[in-house]
Amino acid sequence: MPELPAPTQPAEFWETRYRDTDRVWSGRPNQLLVREVADLEPGRALDLGCGEGGDAIWLASRGWHVTGVDISVTALERAALHAVDAGVGDRTGWERHELGESFPEGSFDLVNAQYLQSPVGLDQEWILRRAADAVADKGTLLIVMHGGWPSWQTEPPFDAVFPTLDGVPAELALPDGEWIVETAETVRRTNVSPDGREGFRDDHVWRFRRL
Repeated sequence: MPELPAPTQPAEFWETRYRDTDRVWSGRPNQLLVREVADLEPGRALDLGCGEGGDAIWLASRGWHVTGVDISVTALERAALHAVDAGVGDRTGWERHELGESFPEGSFDLVNAQYLQSPVGLDQEWILRRAADAVADKGTLLIVMHGGWPSWQTEPPFDAVFPTLDGVPAELALPDGEWIVETAETVRRTNVSPDGREGFRDDHVWRFRRL
């Protein structure tokens, strides 16, 4: 993540970031999504903060009907084109929302929230509560968050508060007897700096299932 200029509105920040480069993300699905979702029966999925569509397109390729949501029009336009190129345009739809201000309608068998962490304003607790509300009966809520900066990051580019493994479930306060926790784990993965220094980064992953 680049260092921030003067305070910027979220929509302006993300639109500028996508417009300033031909591609921001790799196009590959997040590894923890693949690990946690590969055994699920496909249904309707919601991908929050979908970016250029890597996760949504992977889900659609496995039979899911996916709604991808992002704040950036440029990101959504790219995602739609990538979906057509991947042959899953008919199983994907794209909606612009500034999460924290608006949220997609409907219920979903899977709600995917990968790295909803931002250097500009984002009401993370509100979004995750709405994400839980959007999960259908017997559906899954998957949340993945960075647990801290990479090991090689000696000067963080902006102030950030990282969640603890216990913190997100406490914030969600899911009703007893209505949900079960299927995964609550910290995963350490290899992380290489832009100048080639090897290190690691810890991610937290939670998978909740509505009964």
